[in-house]
Amino acid sequence: TISSTAEKVVYLVVFHLSFVMFVWSYWKTIFTSPASPSNEFCLSKADKEQYEKEERPESQQEILRRAAKDLPIYTTTASRAIRYCDRCQLIKPDRCHHCSACDICVLKMDHHCPWVNNCVGFSNYKFFLLFLMYSLLYCLFVAATVLQYFIKFWTNELPDTHAKFHVLFLFFVAAMFFISILSLFSYHCWLVGKNRSTIETFRAPTFRNGPDKNGFSLGCSKNLREVFGDEKKYWLLPIFTSLGDGCNFPTRLVIMDPEQLTVSSQNEPAKSSGANQSFPTRPLSESQNRLLASDSQWVESATEEENVKSGAKKHIIVSLES
Repeated sequence: TISSTAEKVVYLVVFHLSFVMFVWSYWKTIFTSPASPSNEFCLSKADKEQYEKEERPESQQEILRRAAKDLPIYTTTASRAIRYCDRCQLIKPDRCHHCSACDICVLKMDHHCPWVNNCVGFSNYKFFLLFLMYSLLYCLFVAATVLQYFIKFWTNELPDTHAKFHVLFLFFVAAMFFISILSLFSYHCWLVGKNRSTIETFRAPTFRNGPDKNGFSLGCSKNLREVFGDEKKYWLLPIFTSLGDGCNFPTRLVIMDPEQLTVSSQNEPAKSSGANQSFPTRPLSESQNRLLASDSQWVESATEEENVKSGAKKHIIVSLES
């Protein structure tokens, strides 16, 4: 009949489409090379030789601080030291970690996945999420189409004895993979909404004002666009559309959940964060967001900003009087 033929056509189209997207995402996740830090994070030849000659950690840290003063680095180790990879001989950018399996430093490393035999990081995190989503839909589609035959198996309405084993095996495999992938996909969706990696979930990045698990979170909407890009028409395609270069990320040096921030909090004066330092209650610009700046520089910049504002007010008053 026409209806049965139309159902078969729809079934074949959905089956092949989900399979193609699943394979495409899986292929991109496997064969996309993990992104590594650029050459600007490598020590110069002179600094590298001097670093290797020094035996005291304090002297080595002084060399690293001098080399990192112009780099967009806002996080340190838990002991307030510059994050340096002795294996790759480079200063680690924010959210970058060394993978022992790949033996390289990976930008925004999430984890090393044995199922794809590759590191999941900045270059292929979107592909990994799409791979989980399409594999989840594929397992759901298989389980849903086999369900009617699975019910016939238990009611002894399935005549072919050889098909019974195939139906039973296919349904249980699809159902088990669906449950396991659903938990993993839900977890990574939560990570995207919070703008965290798996590593950052277990060990919060350390900023100037201490460890902050929400240091890179800019709100759910902006966090989503950071991974999938600004153009929504490309979100469901395994095409690289993530924002940024993987070395520099927008940060907010405020220890509070950004989803709880209100518009009124941005109009309040800067909150004190100890040691007579004040930090703005909004995301800092790249020129302001310098972890390696000294305390005096922060105070001087704040004083200069106040002087500029007061000077502007005086100028307005004089012009009104004239």
